[in-house]
Amino acid sequence: MYRPLTGPFWLTNPVSRSLAYQFFLEEDLPGDVSFKDYVPVGDQDGDGAPELLVLTTDGTLSLVRTPPDGNGAYVGEASRVGSGWQIYNKVLSPGDLNGDTLADVLARTPGGELYFYAATGNKDVPFGRRIKIASGWEIYDQLVGVTDNDGDGVGDVVTRTPSGQLFFHSGISGVAPAFKAPVKLGAGWGVYNQIAGGDDMDGDGNGDLAARTVDGSLYIYKGLGQGSFAQRTQGLWTSGWERGDVILGAGGNPAYGKSRIQALGTDGKLYTYETLGNGLLAPRRQAPSPYKCEGSYGGTRLISFISDTALDKSPEMLAVCKNGWLTGGTDGQWAIGGGWGIYNTLLGPGDLTGDGKGDLLARDTSGHLYLYRSTSSEFPPSVPSFASRIQVGGGWGVYDRIVGAGDYTGDGRADIVARTTAGVLYLYAGTGSASAPFGPRVKVGAGWQIYSKLAAIGDVDGDGRGDILAADRSGHLYRYSSTGTATGSGLFRARALIGGGWNTYREIN
Repeated sequence: MYRPLTGPFWLTNPVSRSLAYQFFLEEDLPGDVSFKDYVPVGDQDGDGAPELLVLTTDGTLSLVRTPPDGNGAYVGEASRVGSGWQIYNKVLSPGDLNGDTLADVLARTPGGELYFYAATGNKDVPFGRRIKIASGWEIYDQLVGVTDNDGDGVGDVVTRTPSGQLFFHSGISGVAPAFKAPVKLGAGWGVYNQIAGGDDMDGDGNGDLAARTVDGSLYIYKGLGQGSFAQRTQGLWTSGWERGDVILGAGGNPAYGKSRIQALGTDGKLYTYETLGNGLLAPRRQAPSPYKCEGSYGGTRLISFISDTALDKSPEMLAVCKNGWLTGGTDGQWAIGGGWGIYNTLLGPGDLTGDGKGDLLARDTSGHLYLYRSTSSEFPPSVPSFASRIQVGGGWGVYDRIVGAGDYTGDGRADIVARTTAGVLYLYAGTGSASAPFGPRVKVGAGWQIYSKLAAIGDVDGDGRGDILAADRSGHLYRYSSTGTATGSGLFRARALIGGGWNTYREIN
């Protein structure tokens, strides 16, 4: 079931790409729903109304048609394009690339290979087979389709590097289209957490850009032709855009699976903090305790709040009861299985096996780490379920904290970080392979022993990458925003203070 579009948006140029730049303002997306991304692709079936591509976390791509009157008040009937799209970390539409007036699709792998999908105009089979047209595109953390911005009638792409450099890629039309050498447009674009293609917002025939800052300010860059843009101006609504978790046509890799943390108070009560998209947290609200562990289960031994594994559109609270049973669900209402009392750490960073489903990691008291691949299905919503464990390796007992929720390196794969008892933090980058889910560890830095608590919250600053929260012993909570690089000490930006009073909690996760 597809949710209605909410918040202000525009429908422009429905023949080429339409849906200029729209934001979801009221839905908690994508952290707590199964929709991972939305891609506007113009009028694909010739009925005069634009369509959307809707991508779910498990890699299902659907074409959703808006009402025939084109007013865009809601999304309507959907047709399934196909599965397996979780192999890409970015799907976008630059407009028409092969001269048939239909908006085509590009998809990039974590390794930087760029594939072209030609639009067919057939709503039942809307795109042809993929064609590899480029490689080396892994260097960009944002890819934005801007339709035609240099007057040649071919769709173009704007890219950004993690260091904030912006480039223009002029499209070359063909059955297997290509792009000219990138032209640098400038630097300093790292101030934006999302950049989106605005289509032609002022009717001059040139594709425009929209860009959002962390504080929620929206800016418009009008296209001038020849692959250039005017100085920025503020949009019709100038603030409050941090509330939108999904920007249609945005260039970043969308976060998914988790968008809040839970804190266990010294009074034994659980509290939830939602992210606000601007680097801060909403006021706490009390969360239900894992009541399944009460009674004959002997009480709760271990709690972990993890990325969605059950495809039920919400993060999971897992609890190991004192009798060794694992319970799961939004409030621990499902009994999953016994024998989990051997583990002292549970975490769910997201998809570790490449199938789009969030998986589980468990460490036993001997320091062995195991991967439990999710076998849950979305329809009907199921109890979290897992395949037989796969041993990742030994020696993980040297870490006093292992956390993860989302992508820290910018490749779209879930990663984890681990801290030694001496306070050294290491990155384990995800590979997408169940047999070897992590690459060699990379040292992030020392001095992390000053923090009594570490938690992975998912994306808290709206850039689509996972972030880390850390609380010191005086109760100050800090945000470490990821940079989208795997360069060790450059993995996170300088810490930013969120607030105080966090020494009233036993733990956060």
